[in-house]
Amino acid sequence: MRYAPVAGLDTPVSRLVLGSMAFGPDRSAHWFPLLDRYRDAGGNCVDTAAIYGNGAAERTVGAWMAERGNRDDIVLIGKGACTTECTPDLVSTELDGSLRRLGTDHVDLYLMHRDNPDVPVGRFVERLNEHLRAGQVRAFGGSNWSPRRLAEANAYAERHGLVGFAAGSPQFSLGHWNEPPWPGCLTATDPPTRRWYATSGLALFAWSSQASGFFTGRHSPADGAVPPDTDPARVWFNAGNIRRLERVRAMATRRGVPMAQISLAYVLSQPAHVFALTGPLTLGELDDAVAAVDLSLTADDLRHLDLEDD
Repeated sequence: MRYAPVAGLDTPVSRLVLGSMAFGPDRSAHWFPLLDRYRDAGGNCVDTAAIYGNGAAERTVGAWMAERGNRDDIVLIGKGACTTECTPDLVSTELDGSLRRLGTDHVDLYLMHRDNPDVPVGRFVERLNEHLRAGQVRAFGGSNWSPRRLAEANAYAERHGLVGFAAGSPQFSLGHWNEPPWPGCLTATDPPTRRWYATSGLALFAWSSQASGFFTGRHSPADGAVPPDTDPARVWFNAGNIRRLERVRAMATRRGVPMAQISLAYVLSQPAHVFALTGPLTLGELDDAVAAVDLSLTADDLRHLDLEDD
């Protein structure tokens, strides 16, 4: 496993973050072994959100930490306010609910799941600093916040002697989407956003870092296995991604590794300060993700995979 620092956190964070979006309420026999395997591999960061299973994912992660007695060893990401009409009061309400479900007095990194540009950014900064002073969060950031709003937030914090955002969490992967999978989501695949993260100093926690499994090769538009109105087709099927898929396939063959490892290594090899959120459903998928952490890609490899060397 590899680790990197995040502003405000004392513990280096594993570059591979285990996502819990699929964690259900009554499947501890399935999810606990997955969490255990991740810890055994050196992973120490688990991503949760209030909206995942209407709190079921948080309860599962909280139950696992309680049973294993390992809360102090986990860098816990919490997310809330998953609406573009969010307010500072909603942030507080959802954070309180998350802490109860997780069975802890704090999350290490709290991410606002959406932004509401109609609310002055300073109001969010002020409220998040209140939770920081109360010890309920160690650091905070924004998921699906634009670089402009993140920069405004940190400029406000600097002017007022407050703590700023430590991280952003847009979608980022080798795949370029046709449209967001959910309303209000933002991606960092465009060059200006990638350059901004590379120079801003903020950590980038990339969700859907494997493009919903598109680069495993299991979704094939050619054989009609995926109906055109499904999310994989709606979001990821385009001519550029199909060409990227073929380059992933060829590189995986040359290196003798699964295709999924190549696409994940693409994210982890970026010059920006990137952490890859991944949501494996099986131990085998997790093992492939862990192996990708040590798979190095050169700058030429990255350009080739993303069709920049044509």
